[in-house]
Amino acid sequence: MASGNFTEGKILKPLLQFALPVMFALFLQSLYGAVDVLIVGRFAASADVSAVSTGAQIMMTATSVIAGLSMGTTILIGQLLGKNEPEEAGRAVGTSIAFFALIALCLSFLMVPGASFLANLMNAPKEAFDMTVSYIRICSAGFVFITAYNLLGALFRGLGNSRVPLFAVGVAAAMNMVLDYILVNNFHMGASGAALATVAAQAFSVFISLLLIRKITLPFEFRTDMIRFNSGIIRQITGFGFPIALADLLVGMSFLIILAIVNSLGLMASAGMGVAEKVCGFIMLVPSAFGQSMASFVAQNYGAKKMDRARKALAMGIGVSLAFGIVIGCFSFFHGDLLCGIFSKDAEVVAQGWEYLKAYAIDCVLTAFFFCFNGYFNGCGYTKFVMAQSIIGAFGVRIPVSYLMSKMKPVSLFRVGLATPASSLVQTILCIIYLFTVAKKKEQEAMREA
Repeated sequence: MASGNFTEGKILKPLLQFALPVMFALFLQSLYGAVDVLIVGRFAASADVSAVSTGAQIMMTATSVIAGLSMGTTILIGQLLGKNEPEEAGRAVGTSIAFFALIALCLSFLMVPGASFLANLMNAPKEAFDMTVSYIRICSAGFVFITAYNLLGALFRGLGNSRVPLFAVGVAAAMNMVLDYILVNNFHMGASGAALATVAAQAFSVFISLLLIRKITLPFEFRTDMIRFNSGIIRQITGFGFPIALADLLVGMSFLIILAIVNSLGLMASAGMGVAEKVCGFIMLVPSAFGQSMASFVAQNYGAKKMDRARKALAMGIGVSLAFGIVIGCFSFFHGDLLCGIFSKDAEVVAQGWEYLKAYAIDCVLTAFFFCFNGYFNGCGYTKFVMAQSIIGAFGVRIPVSYLMSKMKPVSLFRVGLATPASSLVQTILCIIYLFTVAKKKEQEAMREA
């Protein structure tokens, strides 16, 4: 099982071949989270749905820090391989393992005792408060497995291999589904059962993935003595990854603030938003897949000084994402009740979820541009710009708009949800301006130095 080289040959075909496993992995990842809500919604109370919704959003925000930092590893490995420096790529992998293990332990140490504080901060409905605390504590205790699960995916995407992450998430999704049903339906554990299933499934997935690594042909020699703290490599990883992690954290915080606003509207609104968010994971699959794939594809070509290929990949990714975005967005806007109905048997929860989903249907078109731009800039290493426009989108647009909409009577989750496409529109405009000014100038300078 070899890794991919994106610096030679055709563009669209290898991009699609890489993006399809990523998209299927994202589908399974979305299914992974959706199964929690689906089974809890079918076999437990609406309070459990609210608890899983709030707890999962908190964990997703914490995990986004890991995912953002690990993107630094993806970028660094891709660029080192593009420069034909395999030994350095191997050391980058070893340093990443040591670095992220420490981060995982620190997050667990902070979040397990802080679960009640976090639930209170999120305005968790009183009917669901204790369940929310339990969900957060269980997932936080297993953060080392959640971190390893995400890091493995980042490492192999940097190698141009999207099949291992696909297998890992497939194993996790299957086991999570089985454990969810047993713990929630048979043992009546509600939100706590969903949390236990999540941690156990990811732990098993990591174990299986580590066994399979022996069968993979790496483009460099990797030894266990490479697993050590290398300050120079950590600076490079954090140089690329910290802006992304900070941006993802702030974006996650903005959604937490929106969730806190919605939670204050009552249990049905909270559960409805939780259902809609799970549906969103599916309708955003194509642009999300191309955004992640773009970073790996562009990183290798940036390292090889082949920016024409990178630009063409960006245009192709946007084109494919936009075509799917228009179709999926229209279906979600006009038939979102069918999608939300999959996750809840409560008619009011479904109605509330559909209202919120209508706003995300509009966002399907905008993210076709926005996600691909971000992937392109990340691959080039322009992560500080990605951070800056994410902060502007989150705190300059998304939070203010959602707050203002929540004050308009009668309150509508559709209007609150419009904060997301409003933010995406502003960020897309910023990306276009940056692409044709600052990024273009940097690329011309890099080509002259080549």
